Amino acid sequence: MKHANIAIFVPHLGCPQQCSFCEQRAITGRVQAPPPRAADVEEAARAASASLGERRRETEIAFFGGSFTAIQQEYMLELLEAGAQAVARYGFRGIRCSTRPDAVGREVLDILKAYPVTAVELGAQSMDDGVLAANRRGHTARDTMEAAERVHKAGMELGLQMMTGLYQDTPEKALKTAEALIGLEPKTVRVYPTLVLPGTELARLYGAGLYRPQSLEEAVELCAKLLERFEGAGVRVIRMGLHPGPELERKRLAGPYHPAFRQLVESWRFLRRLCQELGGRGEYRVLVNPRDVSTALGQGKENVKRLEELGYAVTFVQDGAVERGSIKCFFDFPS
Repeated sequence: MKHANIAIFVPHLGCPQQCSFCEQRAITGRVQAPPPRAADVEEAARAASASLGERRRETEIAFFGGSFTAIQQEYMLELLEAGAQAVARYGFRGIRCSTRPDAVGREVLDILKAYPVTAVELGAQSMDDGVLAANRRGHTARDTMEAAERVHKAGMELGLQMMTGLYQDTPEKALKTAEALIGLEPKTVRVYPTLVLPGTELARLYGAGLYRPQSLEEAVELCAKLLERFEGAGVRVIRMGLHPGPELERKRLAGPYHPAFRQLVESWRFLRRLCQELGGRGEYRVLVNPRDVSTALGQGKENVKRLEELGYAVTFVQDGAVERGSIKCFFDFPS
């Protein structure tokens, strides 16, 4: 049964930092919206319950958008109480929250344990202290490691978040970050390519010619490698790319944005695997699971075009007997 979230955004409340990339209202799509209250949690839960059916059992009330455990405690308790009531009333799996690595001390975790909190996601972003400092994160890689250990000891599911293309980051540093995060044994990971938004430090650096954001192709290629590493280590990647929305598309100054970014990454990875399977140039039939057809073809049949450029004429054939993510290649004629 596929996991789902009932996302409750608490935009930029409680966060003590102004990171180089952060313009939280554009990221969440909540422009000048009042902070959510208990009634908003109940309303969102009721609406979701009506449409989810049996999926309720794998659905979590998710407090995203800010540093949840750093907001004013009275307000945090109000939201947790509302979430707990919704979990009991509608049969949801529990509560998930995202926060900073330096905002999950033992006292905070004791509070979360008093409620049906099933998962805590830490915004690590990078495990390179130089990158963290350059982007004004206000915490270190050690803070993330210690916070992850506390979450594990509290008996909660650990989620981690990382970014690619940060100021002074490199693909090599990002791959090292992925390996460091895998070592913390998270259950889930989210990967976000960095975008340049107005009013941020990155916007100033970009305007001064001091920061070059990733191209879409660079971000897709790197994230495909990250996806391969995380999944190879048994870590589920539950998000890749920011949630699409008109506010984000309107305000973005630069950076690798695409509303179907995850599909681009999956298609690039599929193409890479297929090229390793194909032999000499010529015509091939490639059997794929019906649910993998769009990934195999690529956005706008981009994979087919790239294969043609490499000298391969590939016909994709749907076959329900082929496992998802697998391929079977048959060589028809040489070129």
